[in-house]
Amino acid sequence: MSKPTPISGFPEWTPAQRMIEQYVLDRIRDTFELYGFAPLETRAVEPLDQLLRKGETSKEVYLIRRLQADADGPAGDDALGLHFDLTVPFARYVLENAGKLQFPFRRYQIQKVWRGERPQEGRYREFLQADIDIVDRDTLAPHHEAEMPLVIGDALRSLPIPPVTIQVNNRKICEGFYRGIGLTDPESALRAVDKLDKIGPAKVAELLAQTAGANEAQAKAVLSLAEISAPDASFADAVRALGVSDPMLDEGVEELVRVVETAAAHSPGLCVADLRIARGLDYYTGTVYETQMVGYERFGSICSGGRYDNLASAGATRFPGVGISIGVTRLLGLLFGAGALSVSRDVPTCVLVAVTSEEQRAASNRVAEALRSRGVPTEVSPSAAKFGKQIRYAERRGIPYVWFPGVDGAADEVKDIRSGEQATAAAGEWTPPRADLRPLVS
Repeated sequence: MSKPTPISGFPEWTPAQRMIEQYVLDRIRDTFELYGFAPLETRAVEPLDQLLRKGETSKEVYLIRRLQADADGPAGDDALGLHFDLTVPFARYVLENAGKLQFPFRRYQIQKVWRGERPQEGRYREFLQADIDIVDRDTLAPHHEAEMPLVIGDALRSLPIPPVTIQVNNRKICEGFYRGIGLTDPESALRAVDKLDKIGPAKVAELLAQTAGANEAQAKAVLSLAEISAPDASFADAVRALGVSDPMLDEGVEELVRVVETAAAHSPGLCVADLRIARGLDYYTGTVYETQMVGYERFGSICSGGRYDNLASAGATRFPGVGISIGVTRLLGLLFGAGALSVSRDVPTCVLVAVTSEEQRAASNRVAEALRSRGVPTEVSPSAAKFGKQIRYAERRGIPYVWFPGVDGAADEVKDIRSGEQATAAAGEWTPPRADLRPLVS
């Protein structure tokens, strides 16, 4: 077999990186559950008609087909694609199981998703997301939108990563403002503003004229709104100073003030009202979130989401929700690339039990079993080589302790191979220092 060629955009972490990923997921999961979110996992595939409801994702969906598929291609229930986010499958799950769920329904979901976009630093074709959503029947109280940054702030603060800032806006502010200045196509205006960081104000003004029918004064007003940013509720005064009036605008300002003030009371500096944040997805209807990691701002958001009112509905019944998603693979990929995360050893093993001779391997196995029964990660030496060679094997793997079973009635001994200290020990009683029990991520 020839040497395989790597496929870009499908990361495969080393064992050490995978341990860091597991550590990160455990911390995120713990925080989600502290806030009362229940775990959920949905299938990897969805019907194409559901995945293609949002036109801007149509070129990114991976199709599922059998090798011996019909010549005419899949149709109906057989037309499937891999999900590109966790919100669309979650909305479908709510519709299918509404009769079994208690509302408001709070769930977290940690799964892989797939997008056929161009791979680059921090962007992948297969990646892991960690989502939370709160969904209710018919109406969802606005205070749930203020809760999202608190959960995410606590989750990310529990990780060994740089500080983050959550930028928040409200789509009602944008849409109400655009209607207030006479624009009749607010969605096109939102999509233009969403490109502000990529193409700059002049190009956005041109795009507003081309796609949203904005004249020069309207384009200038849209850009003036997008320039407003504040770490507190003072953004509301800046919006009012622009002199535009609209009921939806007023509602959005009130909701965003609640989000910013709630976050400031919980964690000062966590949230910033930034009215250029638009989020390109059509289904957002209220608060939207994007999260920047200090020192990595040029790579964009590592965690984003928002309020949606119309994603899930059955007849006259709607299931409005609000959700936010941590791009776990994106976050880790950026930090791995910068060499900013490390783990104290490359294996979970804390103790290597030496083997005196192959005839005595059973005795070494009994020691390992006793240590494992007390929660100490342990493996037995692969060979009964000289003890020096077994110690070097432990050193190469980063295992801090080697255990020497006693022979002919002698007591067992354990050696810290980093310091050279060696002492008698009993497998039913000995415990390593807490810092050595598990690999430490820093």
